[in-house]
Amino acid sequence: METILLETIINAPIEVCFDTARSIDMHLESMHHTGERAIAGRTSGYIGAGETVTWRARHLGIPFRMKVRITACQPYFLFTDEMERGPFKKMKHQHYFEETLAGVRMRDIFFFESPCGWIGKLVDRYILAPYLLKLLLRRNEVLKATAERNAIAAMARVS
Repeated sequence: METILLETIINAPIEVCFDTARSIDMHLESMHHTGERAIAGRTSGYIGAGETVTWRARHLGIPFRMKVRITACQPYFLFTDEMERGPFKKMKHQHYFEETLAGVRMRDIFFFESPCGWIGKLVDRYILAPYLLKLLLRRNEVLKATAERNAIAAMARVS
């Protein structure tokens, strides 16, 4: 099984970071270039424990659908989404949040495995891992910008 590890520092309150990370709308914004759409389950707002969303998108020129469920949710520390149906043999994405002096550290641990045995393992390592890393980095850039913008807006409303 392939694993992608990422850390992103976000200058916003942990509650804002956590909610932004589980926002369907933010996810759609970050994946706009893939034509990704939420077509079933939770299709907007914040996804929570036990809820599902089914995504439809085109990646690497291939159209697909993937249904994921939030299998763990501990505000404001972590949430996990896991594929129930879709293109992978297995897919699990853990999101951890920790307050630090530099800001909120968001850690992504993304596990995935394709079907098709050793051929799938080669595809995972040399095609999917680099592609998915690029997607997750883009998602985290949008997430960081959105959370920081939302935190500034919230402070302006309080003033």
